[in-house]
Amino acid sequence: MANEKEVILSVKDLAVTFGSGRKAFTAVQDVNFDVYKGETFSLVGESGSGKTTIGRAIIRINPASKGEIHFKGKKISGKISKELDQWVVRNIQMVFQDPSASLNDRATIDYIVSEGLYNFHLYKDEEDRHRKISEAIESVGLLPEHLTRYPHEFSGGQRQRIGIARAMVMEPELLIADEPISALDVSIRAQVLNLLKEFQRKRDLTIVFVAHDLSVVRFISDRIAVIHKGRIVELAETEELFKHSLHPYTKSLLAAVPMPDPQIEKNKQLIVYDADQHDYSVDKPSFQEILPGHFIWANEAEMAEYRKQIEEQDRN
Repeated sequence: MANEKEVILSVKDLAVTFGSGRKAFTAVQDVNFDVYKGETFSLVGESGSGKTTIGRAIIRINPASKGEIHFKGKKISGKISKELDQWVVRNIQMVFQDPSASLNDRATIDYIVSEGLYNFHLYKDEEDRHRKISEAIESVGLLPEHLTRYPHEFSGGQRQRIGIARAMVMEPELLIADEPISALDVSIRAQVLNLLKEFQRKRDLTIVFVAHDLSVVRFISDRIAVIHKGRIVELAETEELFKHSLHPYTKSLLAAVPMPDPQIEKNKQLIVYDADQHDYSVDKPSFQEILPGHFIWANEAEMAEYRKQIEEQDRN
């Protein structure tokens, strides 16, 4: 079934390195995944795992030091023409983690939301521009009278909505949402997630969602890639990952998800992941498909062990 879907974004052997020479630090390596049109694909991992770096590499903020990124069949990594660069900006938008840092405090909301329209002249006349930004601001639950105000006059949740309106007014095909709810109150989080889901349904939007909280990701994602130290260690459809998690790191992340029942939470066994448990000295690992659409970073000995686990789970 997966093969029938249209691949809108393809990441192949991506590596991102910061610095050079002896100070070089590889933040992301051996990253491979496809994103299908209209789905929400989530990148999950703890702080510093490289998930935001991947998102920023897709939108060309972080240059790829190795590998390729293709969007709608066009290579968008490395040196590209000015026209192609503008096409990428027009079609891929990003909602940043910190809504207060990503909005210009000296500009009105009218200008902030209109900036992309100005840069690409995506309006016929002043009336058309005003109609577009009014629709964008109303679509995120704010009012047209808010357009004359400044970012500091809004709460964190409202600022994040302004960031979403700024991205959505461009009518992008792909939205990269970089931890868009981590800076928000719990009560506001569901509203922002529902807003993204609604945009997806109405506009056939594709979302790459970056997060560290698996419980949030379960609600919004079609497929999840789990990242540890710059490498994808497991990738599967959401329910498959929650039912048949195989990699020890994925299991440790799942064990950290709080349970609503206090009794279950109290008796829960926490799993601490230790990277030293893998012996890759001779038998080298690679990213392999263990079940249709379920990939894992493992060597041959581990693959045999994981297959045994799947057989046991199926028997039970």
